[in-house]
Amino acid sequence: MKVVGLITEYNPFHLGHKYHLTKSKEVTNSDYSIVVMSGSFVQRGEPSLIDKWTKTKMAIDNGVDLVIELPFIFSTQSAELFAYGSIALLNSLNIVDYVVFGSELGSLDYLIKIAQILLDEPPYYKERLKKHLNDGNSFSVSRSNALKDYFCKFNIKLKHGIHLKDILKMSNNILAIEYLKALKKLNSKIQPVTIKRIGSSYRETQLNHKISSATGIRNKLINENIESVKSYMPIHSYGHLIDYINKYKKFNMLDNYTQIIHYLLRIRHINNLVNIMDVETGLENRIINKSSEYNNINSLIQEVSTKRYTKTRIQRILIHLMASLSEPIFKDLFNHYPAYIRVLGANKNGFILLNRIKEKSDLPIIIKFSEYNKYKDPYLKKILSYDKKATDLFFLGLNTSKPFMNMDYYTSPYIRKK
Repeated sequence: MKVVGLITEYNPFHLGHKYHLTKSKEVTNSDYSIVVMSGSFVQRGEPSLIDKWTKTKMAIDNGVDLVIELPFIFSTQSAELFAYGSIALLNSLNIVDYVVFGSELGSLDYLIKIAQILLDEPPYYKERLKKHLNDGNSFSVSRSNALKDYFCKFNIKLKHGIHLKDILKMSNNILAIEYLKALKKLNSKIQPVTIKRIGSSYRETQLNHKISSATGIRNKLINENIESVKSYMPIHSYGHLIDYINKYKKFNMLDNYTQIIHYLLRIRHINNLVNIMDVETGLENRIINKSSEYNNINSLIQEVSTKRYTKTRIQRILIHLMASLSEPIFKDLFNHYPAYIRVLGANKNGFILLNRIKEKSDLPIIIKFSEYNKYKDPYLKKILSYDKKATDLFFLGLNTSKPFMNMDYYTSPYIRKK
């Protein structure tokens, strides 16, 4: 019995995800699949386009056996923390044989080498990293430049046609490196496998390939109509998309939180903003000052962002502000993670997997949300409270005619019995 693990957002589940799932099971010869999926908010610091239960239905009906939620405290973090939270959760199940992730490179060799340097942080690398940070670059750019300096200094050669700068600027490669780092940190027995990304690039906003990016699909859904994406999604995904829009009437986006964010920036004392995740000293002043000049949230983010502070970082800060996730709270919860396994959906094979997890893992398995009350672990309750808060925030952003509150309590996991 071989089990493959995937780390996903499925925002929404499209043909590229279907290819990734099928190919992952094929190359690992796995019989079962487990997905760790972000829920109401995603890694780039945005609300999910659709709710987590619709995403789960798409996943299960397209062949995933078990969907587990990546807790909110990790789903809206930097690539490093997002990857660590995901790998740590998969590792805690004690039944996963492989983790398969996409990469633009399509090969592990150089990704493993880079991951090891970043983990070891040799003196020359650390020296160059500090230099590039002092030059005012963002952490990701500084790290990339420091790695280039290190490869040059120690004459580390790459194959003809492969360039380090190209490896390090591709989003899937970056996440792949972080997954490899996390596996090494945890001394995990899970074997990493990478599949070369095909079709449109991650940031491509147009639908130019049959396998198009989720970014392009979201762009079409927000600016055009559902019919415009029909040929780019599996039939099950498209059907659930129709069900979603019939029920909630609109897709979610960061724009929907403009008034909430501006309100919080006006009432929050500046010292409270300093403690929010990812806020460096001085950045809090920049955010508050710019918020008085720009009412549109996208304009605010654009104006606050700099070479050092990327747009995605600013977006994550604003999400953390809405959820009141401070750095001291995160660090405390990090030390007690993973604390539980939250099931969002399963098929028949998924229940076989859950029975194995019960045998192999000490973590509580939460299927019905209210079950968390029977556990005495305060950290379990605290981490889970952020998942509930994120769900409430998600539906608040939809601004529906009737309120959708406490949906974690009212929504059961999606179970496919056939």
